[in-house]
Amino acid sequence: MAFSPITHIRHFDIAVPDFEKQIDFYKNHWGLTVMEDDGDVVYFAAEGSPEQYVTRVRRSADKRLDLVAFGAADRASVDQLAQQLGSSGVSLVKEPDVLQTLGGGYGFRFFDLEGRTVEVSTEVETRKHRKIEERESVPVRLSHVVLNSPEPEKMRAWYEKHLGFRLSDTLNHPHTGDLFYFMRCSSQHHSMAIARAPHASLQHASFELRGIDEYMRGSGRIIRAGFRKIWGPGRHRAGDNTFTYFIDPNGNTMEYTTELAELDEDTWHPSIFDVQEPETSDQWGTGGDMDEFITREMFNDPDKGLFIPPPV
Repeated sequence: MAFSPITHIRHFDIAVPDFEKQIDFYKNHWGLTVMEDDGDVVYFAAEGSPEQYVTRVRRSADKRLDLVAFGAADRASVDQLAQQLGSSGVSLVKEPDVLQTLGGGYGFRFFDLEGRTVEVSTEVETRKHRKIEERESVPVRLSHVVLNSPEPEKMRAWYEKHLGFRLSDTLNHPHTGDLFYFMRCSSQHHSMAIARAPHASLQHASFELRGIDEYMRGSGRIIRAGFRKIWGPGRHRAGDNTFTYFIDPNGNTMEYTTELAELDEDTWHPSIFDVQEPETSDQWGTGGDMDEFITREMFNDPDKGLFIPPPV
């Protein structure tokens, strides 16, 4: 794709049946800040991020990923992308218009290849944020989102063709093929990744902490609070970032990370990493082996919101 309007990831939004426990998790344990709460929808910000919110939680009988939102440079970019997607047969949920969600802005929504709702926006009001201090173990920003797909090759091609994402690295098994595509829309190694799974779902969402010490302190706080840790602490090879994965109250996987690699767009060449090599999953060897139990946990439940736009 010659034209790539995507500048960064803004937020991911989920709907959950156990609403109160999810709100308590993000607010009182994970370290996010409530920006708006109407009783059925709560917007959460990361203290170090200028984004109005990095995740939104909606009360619902069905668990689903409501949408993933990306930023664009300006209105012309938003309009051009909408025109290109429409002419390519992509189903638009909403035409470009003023957004009615927190922070306003201008944007539109559409379905990706597998029916997830994606939003692209610009001119969203920035929030007053602050520098995260030493030993302060709260998220600085949303790092990335990983999507499960039964056909990751097609998903990778779709996001490359229609949104201009670039491949950073691949995780491969010699016998079963490609398992993981790390995709970027900026110099950050990945803002999104696509993982092979039996069904479409949210694999995990990752939050960036200030540094190694803050990442370890945050991981320890979540462990001490009694939330289930399924993997970590460790350090991935692709992206060179740290990881600790936890299961939230609704069965989604949430990650603390830090030090995700920044790439030189002109010189970077994607690598293919063999998942049979222990260092591929964890360079440090501290997180424990990536096994079938962890993989099944990250498959998550099948998404019940495919090709159904969220009400908010």
